[in-house]
Amino acid sequence: MGAAFALAGYVMLVQKPGIVMQESPTVKNDTHLTSFENPSAIRSVVPVDFTMVAEETVNGVVHVKVEAEGQVSSNPFYEFFYGDRSQRPSPVLGFGSGVIISDDGYIVTNNHVISGADKIEVILNDKRTFTAELVGTDPNTDLALLKVKADHLHSVPLGNSHDVKLGQWVLAIGNPFNLTSTVTAGIVSAKGRNLGILGNNRYRVESFIQTDAALNRGNSGGALVDTEGRLIGITAAIVSATGEYSGNSFAIPVDIVKKIVDDLKEFGRVQRAILGVSIIDVTSELVEENDLSNIEGVFIADITEGGAAQDAGIMKGDVVLVVNGENVNSVSELQQEFSKYRPGDKVSVLIKRKNKTKQYNVVLRNLDGGTNIVKTSDYLLGARFSKLSKSEKEDYQVSNGLKITDIKPGMLADLGFKEGYIIIRINNTKIASVTDISRISDSGEKINSIQGIRPDGMEFSYRIR
Repeated sequence: MGAAFALAGYVMLVQKPGIVMQESPTVKNDTHLTSFENPSAIRSVVPVDFTMVAEETVNGVVHVKVEAEGQVSSNPFYEFFYGDRSQRPSPVLGFGSGVIISDDGYIVTNNHVISGADKIEVILNDKRTFTAELVGTDPNTDLALLKVKADHLHSVPLGNSHDVKLGQWVLAIGNPFNLTSTVTAGIVSAKGRNLGILGNNRYRVESFIQTDAALNRGNSGGALVDTEGRLIGITAAIVSATGEYSGNSFAIPVDIVKKIVDDLKEFGRVQRAILGVSIIDVTSELVEENDLSNIEGVFIADITEGGAAQDAGIMKGDVVLVVNGENVNSVSELQQEFSKYRPGDKVSVLIKRKNKTKQYNVVLRNLDGGTNIVKTSDYLLGARFSKLSKSEKEDYQVSNGLKITDIKPGMLADLGFKEGYIIIRINNTKIASVTDISRISDSGEKINSIQGIRPDGMEFSYRIR
């Protein structure tokens, strides 16, 4: 009896159960089928090994240091007693990360990393240091392209963010807190995130990849890569109460990066393709208010008169379902799709109207309303403009005007103008088109006054002497 109890105790408490393979009963044709209970359970669990990917990609990520001239605040009380003893302003220093995307020296980083910089320095992982040339920027996607002259560069191969799946492993490589060559790991938490961090410009493109890979200050402009070492995003932001990592970090998809880089390399500026609509996400309230059948697609809340969409037959109140074969179910997804194209490109758009679908072919426009490629020299007074939509005219209670969509050093920038400012009159002449500004600029007429409206609705009037 003692031996029997010992044997039973060993079987119940010590011996581990094995994996049992069960054979199916014989079927009519006498074929025997073998099946497994929970096949995934018999696969051995192999830990993910990031060592090879980390060793390869870390050499393609650089440390970006920027320097800008600072300002010295004056003290009138001090100057009254001791005279003007103003000192030379101390430089303002900043830092971030960048990704080498080609062996000939092109480097991608964030626009906010280098914005306002007088000097940009790049430090490679092998400690070599170079002064970088700024090729171009795009504030609407928060991207910038740099170039260095150097040999033996290690570039990071470009992947495809369209195929990125939720839950897949990713690595983030950058320089947080000025700590070079830092690698963190996480998974893709979400895609197509719109955070509203790029201002109120209607042409901004926010469709971030969200991950839980640890990012901190200095990671901006770094690489987000998959387990094959392919670049799938440029790390750009974190969202937390402290400004430091707390589980949510965001990257610009590489599919957007490719288009921006190609434009900056070829044209010196981004070729923005415009559909000519104002869009909002479809919600249950919107479905009820507009008698829609489903919560799907992207709702067209307003349409630009004479724009690409209107010319193609698309109307206010339509719902965009598909763009060139790609389903779109949010504003960020629609923005990402159109960010891939240039003015003059033809795209097919599937629309739902009164619960019936119809496909339209649309020829996309540039910000001026034309279909041609825009060159850097196409700036007027140091800025580029777009026409106001019908709703913008109603909101600002104006019948004419042009909005500044892009600005560079020039007359308007010197006066303090920024993106989003609306110019109504120049020299008391109504401004309704780019031709109106071009006519004044080409005539050599001296500009004495500019009237308009700021994005917050405040009117302004400049008198220029």
